[in-house]
Amino acid sequence: MLRQKLYRGLGSLLLLLLAITSQSAFANVEKFGDIHVHYVAFSSTFLTPAIAKAYGITRSRTNGLVNISVLDTGKEGSPAVAVKIKGEARNLIGNQVTLKFKEIREESAIYYISPIAYSNEETFRFEIELTHDDGTVNTVKFQQKFYAD
Repeated sequence: MLRQKLYRGLGSLLLLLLAITSQSAFANVEKFGDIHVHYVAFSSTFLTPAIAKAYGITRSRTNGLVNISVLDTGKEGSPAVAVKIKGEARNLIGNQVTLKFKEIREESAIYYISPIAYSNEETFRFEIELTHDDGTVNTVKFQQKFYAD
């Protein structure tokens, strides 16, 4: 029974992340040939308490999440790609945060999420480095302003 509820919660996270990354207003895509990197940063309060608990995520009005997924559009079905990932975020006064990504695998999907604490109306500049199995390195840079809701 508990396992069944957990699987439903995991499926809900997958649906939420798919919804967020598929909405052009919320997610962005950086293209490196056939490799498409989808990235988004959002408040942890978008997650339900059950999903946050299942993944060990602290929901708070001042905690955000960075979500990265990598797809190979050159292959049939655009499968998810596993990468080594590291990143940093800097606020506008130069304070640096090292992102600590956690890999999540659900069926054929692969996501990398990292928490980030913020103050109301704080802006971060993100630089995320993705290293592929063949040694290719892609870097994604973006900026996000967070609001304590």
